[in-house]
Amino acid sequence: MNTLTTTFVHAAAVLLCASGFATAALAQNLSNRPVRMIVGSAPGGPSDVQIRLLVPKMTEAMGVTIIVDNRASNNGIVGMEIASKSLPDGNTFAVGNSGTHAVNAYLYKNLPYDPVRDFTPVSQFATTGMVVAANARLPGNSIQELAAHAKTRNGGLNIAIPGATGELAGDALWSALKIKMTNVQYKGSAPSELAVVSGEADISLLTPLATLKNMQSGRIKVYGITSATRSPVMPDVPTLAEQGVTGYDFQFWNGLFAPAKTPDAAVRAAYKAIVIALQSPEVAERFRQLGLVPVGNTPEEFRVIVNRDVEKFRRIIIESGIPRL
Repeated sequence: MNTLTTTFVHAAAVLLCASGFATAALAQNLSNRPVRMIVGSAPGGPSDVQIRLLVPKMTEAMGVTIIVDNRASNNGIVGMEIASKSLPDGNTFAVGNSGTHAVNAYLYKNLPYDPVRDFTPVSQFATTGMVVAANARLPGNSIQELAAHAKTRNGGLNIAIPGATGELAGDALWSALKIKMTNVQYKGSAPSELAVVSGEADISLLTPLATLKNMQSGRIKVYGITSATRSPVMPDVPTLAEQGVTGYDFQFWNGLFAPAKTPDAAVRAAYKAIVIALQSPEVAERFRQLGLVPVGNTPEEFRVIVNRDVEKFRRIIIESGIPRL
């Protein structure tokens, strides 16, 4: 059993044994107003899909109405800025990811929010690798064949950028392969996927969740996955490390954040509701089908991961010579 799964199972066991876990107790931690979950990307992307799968069970556990509010923008900046400046009263949360709350911290010189200072981590939903997804007309099947084709194109290929994690993972990959590519910003995974399918863009780095159906139908081809191990829903897709990109390992995660200074009672209520939702058989099975490894860690554990990844991606940006925006 891997570390993430162990953490999830442990958290679930603790919560199952805890007393005072009734809906009414959770509802007391929040006001009677609807709770807003701000998503910094368009509907249909990983952040949006995951929170919408969790909302029904979270609603039952918290005893409040939950509204998903999509604020699509490049790398989720607009939505996260809105969330960071919202009243810390327990009625506003942000669905963030490794891009909005780790990569953006150093990638942008003048980011309008501080991913660490302006937010309180609540709990991580899940983690997954990303696939190098391409329009079906591109030649070859391996990452090396893709690189050889890119070298024949003046300016390389057009890369649909769904978010900061995909952008950084792509830039690091092209640097390792010694090829030049052209980044084109899109407002989330769903628009990026559509751009690749239509041929508007050549490639994107997307989660299995975003690409699985189009890969199975032949509308998208996949050259590899960014994680250190293969995806259980795409077992035939080799990792990039297997294909000679030594030491390459990028994980994408999603989770819930609250504005800084949100009352601890509201943060704990949301955290407990997330774990209840993740451990429900129907949600757990749906996450598995989408290639997502559930986490459900505590606010304290999640904060450690955010701080670790901020430093990890800062170092990657500096060492890879990726220009800051």
